[in-house]
Amino acid sequence: MKSIKQILEEKKAGDKNKYVSREWQDYGYRLAAELGDLAHKSLYIKLAKTIDRSILEQCKRFVIDSRADNMGALFMWKLKQLK
Repeated sequence: MKSIKQILEEKKAGDKNKYVSREWQDYGYRLAAELGDLAHKSLYIKLAKTIDRSILEQCKRFVIDSRADNMGALFMWKLKQLK
């Protein structure tokens, strides 16, 4: 049987996004991670909140299929085109 201290330590180690409380925040974070642009995760979170999800998905598919070196820049370019 585990002690309460062990359970709490395991829980703390498993928390990755403790400041994410909304679905769109999680989507924006995952989008930044898939594009390899975690430095700008707040931008992707804002986009996930304000822009239609279907447009973001189209941009993401385009960028991932292209295998570009700078996925973040290509994503923003395609987003500007689709808007």
